[in-house]
Amino acid sequence: MSNALLKPPPHPTREAPADPLHVVAELAARLAETANARDRAGGHAAQEREWIRESGLLTLSIPTAFGGQGADWPTVYQVIRILARADSALAHVLGFHYLQLAGVDLYGTPQQQRRFLTQTVEQNLFWGNALNPLDRRTTAVDADYGFVLDGVKSFSSGSVGSDWLTISAWHAETETALIGVLPTRQEGVAVQADWDAFGQRQTDSGNVHFTQVALPSTQVLQAPGHAPTARATLRSQIAQLIMANLYLGIGEGAFEAARAYTLNEARPWFASGVASAAADPLIQHRFGQLWLKLRPAAVLADHAARELDRLFRLGDAVTARERGELAVAVAEAKVLAHTAGIDVSNQMFELTGARSTSARYGYDRFWRNVRVHTLHDPVDYKIRDLGRFAIDGTVPEPTAYS
Repeated sequence: MSNALLKPPPHPTREAPADPLHVVAELAARLAETANARDRAGGHAAQEREWIRESGLLTLSIPTAFGGQGADWPTVYQVIRILARADSALAHVLGFHYLQLAGVDLYGTPQQQRRFLTQTVEQNLFWGNALNPLDRRTTAVDADYGFVLDGVKSFSSGSVGSDWLTISAWHAETETALIGVLPTRQEGVAVQADWDAFGQRQTDSGNVHFTQVALPSTQVLQAPGHAPTARATLRSQIAQLIMANLYLGIGEGAFEAARAYTLNEARPWFASGVASAAADPLIQHRFGQLWLKLRPAAVLADHAARELDRLFRLGDAVTARERGELAVAVAEAKVLAHTAGIDVSNQMFELTGARSTSARYGYDRFWRNVRVHTLHDPVDYKIRDLGRFAIDGTVPEPTAYS
């Protein structure tokens, strides 16, 4: 089946930003104006996703050889974190866009990389995810041209409103999964916008249904029965570090909201003997405790991003041991970011008081968002992996989550 008829129309583009951190800061400020209202409404943030598209940030991680900006991973993660402070749902959507592009780079042939990454730049495409390794309900059956897909995928972040999808499907004959890419508008693909969690409400993470969908072999990134290389398994580490930076960004956003409220609106407790809440030594002490949760999480996240960037650029020279040690660094960052995000977004109310729980502030969205997202995979298994490494140097086994 030809994809010529399936191409979405080109989207308006703008010149690539000279300073992506400045661009994302402006975008975050714009999204922050409506973040509370949109969180209450849920659904698909169509206009806001167009703002992301128009910002030029969709091509940030694409190598310059394919027309992209060629940003390093530390910069990409800073962009995700800055956006998450204001709107963690749309930061999730953008982060998962970068994850799909990384999958093309890690799993694709040179021809596939050039085709899909160049096309993404030329058409300013937005990618979504339908690669859920624990959900085997989508099956792949051999066909002359490649495979036929049938079934459904859950937790398909960014699928609503996307142009292309990364997909996985279970191949019964080999008892393995394949990984491929498809246009979201292809015949037989139906995106169901039914995400109804109490947090991350605009991540477009509903179900994607496949009915007799043709997947040409030219769009298969990893064929069934083929084990990924050590470098290809970096994809799970890219995903885990996206989550760490989302949690960290949420925690930083909650901290800033509590700080601003304390300075501008909070009243001192009558027994404190001070003129302002910010001058209360007990409030200062608690802010210090929360700061000490965020700072080490940020340091470890930045360290893991630098290590990921180093291994990503090694290409096929990446060894299994190097990959494993990266997984340790990412797990360290994710565990601390998990704890910081939940603790800060929860304890902020003990600092800001009862009036700060008003719906007009919407501060509860920080906790709801991080609580929902931190359930992606059990943090206890990350801590177990770190314990094993601390005891005898055993690195985590490469999986979709470690």
